[in-house]
Amino acid sequence: MSEVKVVIVEDDARIADLHRRFTERVPGFSVVAIAQSLEDAKTIIELYNPDLILLDLYFPEGTSLDLLRDIRARGMETDVILITAAKEMGPLKEALRGGVFDYIIKPVILDRFVTCLEKFGEYFQRLHSEEAIEQKDVDSIRNLNPASSMSESGPENLPKGIDRLTLKKVKAVFGKETIDTRDGISAEEMGEIIGASRSTARRYLEYLVSIGRIYPDVVYGTVGRPERKYFSTSPVNS
Repeated sequence: MSEVKVVIVEDDARIADLHRRFTERVPGFSVVAIAQSLEDAKTIIELYNPDLILLDLYFPEGTSLDLLRDIRARGMETDVILITAAKEMGPLKEALRGGVFDYIIKPVILDRFVTCLEKFGEYFQRLHSEEAIEQKDVDSIRNLNPASSMSESGPENLPKGIDRLTLKKVKAVFGKETIDTRDGISAEEMGEIIGASRSTARRYLEYLVSIGRIYPDVVYGTVGRPERKYFSTSPVNS
């Protein structure tokens, strides 16, 4: 099994170290370097030729989208996971067009981060082990790529335990004008709206998180009790 060489490009040293520790929790991944500026990133990427780059979007000198375009223009066999606090649709569209493997919104949730790397690890091994492929192999590899499934216009290939009609109900909640989801919605609230249990609602919400349609955050109520809520990154009822 090939080890995945990772370069982290992040200007905040504290966050870069956090992402390094998250990455090193996942077997088969090794952080070979950290770059804290876009200029350093170009040199480090050329030097290490990493398999994967964990790339922040915003830097004091600008966005990293030019760096992403440069990587693609040079034909490097390097995958990119964009990690950013940006919640606008514009950067997401550009990142998808630039061929990122996934798009993770800060603050990073450990479970989401680890799941992403585990999927990438399987994707990476499949790409480096198959000599001759059939259509089923192509479909299987594409299904490991969250960004690929996000950019497809066809019907979703739903995992076991996710029913299409129930998923449609959950998506519709974020698009209803009569329901204000700007402050997020909890699994319990979602369950009450669609007529399902809290655990069922959470399963569907976490599925939408996994494909990048919504993102979770911890919200503190008036009594200080933290609650996991879900927010839309874009219209999800499509």
